[in-house]
Amino acid sequence: MVIDRPATTDARLIDTHCHIDVAEFDADRAVVLARARAAGVEALVMPAIDAGGWEALLALCDSAPPDGPGLYPALGLHPVYLDSHRDADLVRLETLVDERTVIAIGEIGLDHHVAGLDPERQTRLLERQLAIARAADLPVLLHVRKAHDEMLALLRRQPVPAGGIAHAFNGSLQQAHQYLELGFKLGFGGMLTFERSRKLRRLATELPLDALVLETDAPDMTVASHQGERNSPEYLPEVLETLARLRDLEPSEVAARTTANACEVLRGLG
Repeated sequence: MVIDRPATTDARLIDTHCHIDVAEFDADRAVVLARARAAGVEALVMPAIDAGGWEALLALCDSAPPDGPGLYPALGLHPVYLDSHRDADLVRLETLVDERTVIAIGEIGLDHHVAGLDPERQTRLLERQLAIARAADLPVLLHVRKAHDEMLALLRRQPVPAGGIAHAFNGSLQQAHQYLELGFKLGFGGMLTFERSRKLRRLATELPLDALVLETDAPDMTVASHQGERNSPEYLPEVLETLARLRDLEPSEVAARTTANACEVLRGLG
C-alpha cells in the first residue's frame, strides 16, 4: 500500500473527537489511519451516535493495527438521532459500559438548533446517560448547540465528577469558564482554521491553554485547506498550527499541552 504523506509534525497529537467508523471511510479507512499516524496523530477518540453502531465501533477499536493510531471508543446516544433511540438502548449501554473498556460516554448532549427535536425528550435522554457516566466514573463527550445555558444548569444539578469535553465548543467566554469550573475541557477543531471564525479565534486566545483539546469531528467540520471535502484525522496538525499561531507559541508547546489536557480528562488514554 502506497501512502501519500500529508503535512507532518513532530508533535504527539490526540484527536479527541473523530467518527472514523462511519461509512464515509469504508473505502479507504486503513489508508486514512496510516496517514493520520504519519502526521503525528497517535490516538483517536471515537464517539458513537446510536446503539446500532456500538458493536461495529468496538470491533474496529479492538482491531486497530499496532502501527496505526490507537482507537478509543466512547458509547452514547446522540441527541440529533433522537427518534432512533429506545429505552432498551440505555439498558444496553449500562451493560456494555460494565463489560467493555470505553474511554467516555458520548456523544451525548442537547441540540436546540435542529428543528423538530423534542427538548424534553433530549433532556431525559441526557440525564439517563449522565447517570450512567457517574455510576461508571467516566467522563462525557458533549454535543451542545444553542443550549449551553441549559447544559450548564443541568451539569450543576447533576454533576459528572469525571468531567469531560464540550465538543466543538462555540459558546461565550463566560460559558467556557463555567464548563472549566465543572471539570470540563473545550474541544477546538477545523472551524478554528477559517479566518472568518473571529469569535472562535478570540476564544482560543483568551482561554487558558490548559482548557483546550484538539479534535477534527471527521468526516464533518473540515479544515480551511480542504473546504468542501471530507474531513480527516490527518488534518489535525492544521488545527494545531492555527492554534499555535493565534497564541504566538511553538506548535510543539501547544501539542504537548493539549495532549496532556486530553490525557487528564480522558484517563484511559494513559
